[in-house]
Amino acid sequence: MMDGHSTQRELFASRPRWEEDDARQGTIATVVLPEGVDKPLDYLVPETLAATVEPGRRVRVPLGRGNRMRLAYCVAVRTADLPPTPLKSVAGVEDDRPLLSARMLELTEWMAERWMARRGEVLEAVLPAGVRARRRGRVDPLLVATGNTPARGPTPAQAAVLAAASEPLTAAVLAARAGASRAVVARLVKLGLLAPVGSVERPVGGGPRPAIVHDKPTALSPAQAAALDAIRGPLRAGRHETIVLFGVTGSGKTEVYLQAVEETVAHGRQAVVLVPEISLTPQTCDRFRARFGEVAVLHSHLTPAERHAQWREIAAGGVNVVVGARSAIFAPAPRLGLIVIDEEHESSFKQATAPRYHARDVAEWTARRAGVPLVLGSATPALETFARCLAGDWRMCRLPGRVGGSHLPAVITVDLRDRGARARGAISPRLAAGIRWALGAGGQVMLLLNRRGFATHVQCRACGHTMTCPQCALALTLHQPGARGVCHGCGLVTRLPSECPDCAAPGLVQRGTGTQRLEEQVRGAFPDAAVARMDTDTMRSRGSHERTLDAFRDRRIDILVGTQMIAKGLDFPSVMLVGVVNADAALHLADFRAAERTCQLVTQVSGRSGRGPLGGRVVVQTSTPDHPAIRAAAAHDYEAFVRSELPVREALLYPPFGSVVRVVVRSLDGRAAEDWAAHVADRLRREAAATGAAAVRVLGPAPCPIERLRDRFRWHVQVHGPDGPALRSLVRHATADLKTPDSVAWIIDVDPVDML
Repeated sequence: MMDGHSTQRELFASRPRWEEDDARQGTIATVVLPEGVDKPLDYLVPETLAATVEPGRRVRVPLGRGNRMRLAYCVAVRTADLPPTPLKSVAGVEDDRPLLSARMLELTEWMAERWMARRGEVLEAVLPAGVRARRRGRVDPLLVATGNTPARGPTPAQAAVLAAASEPLTAAVLAARAGASRAVVARLVKLGLLAPVGSVERPVGGGPRPAIVHDKPTALSPAQAAALDAIRGPLRAGRHETIVLFGVTGSGKTEVYLQAVEETVAHGRQAVVLVPEISLTPQTCDRFRARFGEVAVLHSHLTPAERHAQWREIAAGGVNVVVGARSAIFAPAPRLGLIVIDEEHESSFKQATAPRYHARDVAEWTARRAGVPLVLGSATPALETFARCLAGDWRMCRLPGRVGGSHLPAVITVDLRDRGARARGAISPRLAAGIRWALGAGGQVMLLLNRRGFATHVQCRACGHTMTCPQCALALTLHQPGARGVCHGCGLVTRLPSECPDCAAPGLVQRGTGTQRLEEQVRGAFPDAAVARMDTDTMRSRGSHERTLDAFRDRRIDILVGTQMIAKGLDFPSVMLVGVVNADAALHLADFRAAERTCQLVTQVSGRSGRGPLGGRVVVQTSTPDHPAIRAAAAHDYEAFVRSELPVREALLYPPFGSVVRVVVRSLDGRAAEDWAAHVADRLRREAAATGAAAVRVLGPAPCPIERLRDRFRWHVQVHGPDGPALRSLVRHATADLKTPDSVAWIIDVDPVDML
């Protein structure tokens, strides 16, 4: 095969001199590599590939002196003058059809600029691994049940496969799900009981699917009706508007979502609904499935093949409702009509690794570009969201009361500074009395402690030495059984010694309480109650969240102990008491959002109580009952916290009144990390001075609050400014030509949600 240089020379040589101007024209593809090269590259498109090289497809291109073949994303194709230096040629096309639409390509370009990420990273992030893995000529067809009647009864194995084929899946996934062999699947295809998706007539677009009505109220409350009307206006007019549903827990926000989605589907359009963590909110999926029948679900627990199947079905327009976690915002809905983000304040909507995007911002860009409404819902909206509403950019609809006649639970604050409020364990006498009251009335109990493990740290009684992780600046958490010391930073597991490694004194003591110890204490104090625990230690297997929550819903569990995962999106009418065992757990972290998160968490978990006819109570144990975050949560008055916190943010130029860019430097050598962070800070200060950006503040370098993690020392620099685009431009220019030493690695996080 000729290389690009010879192809271009022969193109010129074959033309007569009088066509010389035309001879310098050619088709040029601009491509982006997933990794290794930051800038887009131009390649010549040979005539043999001109019909298949187009934006959104992947192509194979030679790179470097050795012309090693690399896979790249084609992001643009143009006819233009060829440069004096000959271009290399595209060697081949990887995909049968574009994987990314023009809108998605535009989105990835915007995301790369907005979060200062490499565009190749962004392109990889928006496409599921299962989609990217299917190369030309190797795509397994998606099979679905045809609905035909078999000539005679199917065997049990065949029946299991047909039951699993209610949604499009590959033969391999079908066989695995049904516990059958590939031969069974092949036999069903031969019998005409399974067929590729494209060959089976299914209702696609053009109106709503037959709805399975479930638990639909006969009428909405006045506040719900007003919120729905606010969504219907832009929905029917085909224009963008962002509507924020600020409603207390139990105010019926989900029903407003459901009816807004019904209206969307009735107009022949698709709706995308984002939830904080799909595995923790099975009730949301159940309600949407019950109301609309088939619903596409996208989340991290799907296999690549399952995710690919859902992706293709959405792209084909074969499903009207998409429910998923953060990355579901990239679902390729061709008839997009509505985007909903439930619990929009949750930090899980911010990607923790590159590209560090926020799904709320991506959703707004997408909704604005598509001309569709964006609905954000929360009982505790993020301060950024609240500020946008106060400024008039977004519309806020308040739902101040619960539906169905229930009332918000009374909140009892227990001051742990009071000696009489203390107990030998984590449960105060007041909380223990509340548990007995709820169980005695036939109710259920939820206990929140956002610390997993048995004891938060192990300490020497004699010299005070604390067992720490050898790789991180974190205390080891005791986990039982086996007296295991577990680092919650890097995951290291080690057996804790029986004596102090510093002074050799025996009898190490266990300090602090985690969910494992709390569960043990609850079992001991209430031996007749059925107790279960939900945290990342007990919820590791697939489907474990659903099994535990189903058991709680069925009243097979009386007391549910858990971390923050029990505070989200759960509706159990029999919960009469919620106990917050330690409301101060994250209140004093070195993070400007610590108070906001504490108020949100306590408010959210308090809202799990009193949703049924039995009513409910909340007991909040705290050592800082007068803190604005605790007082607001206890009074069910989130706006009081907003009023107290916004002036503080404004004075310090923190979001929502300014933008923050955080640079984090890591190295095995602590001095190298410190020196490079100092160098970056110096470059940033000089750039700010050169551009006259007087309002920009450069803070640091300083050790990160968690100074050492996974054996790397960590230093950070923060840059604050009132104008986000200008701040990003300053950081981009200051760091553009930095030559990073081999001994360090560093990242840029725009508008971080985690400052640790």
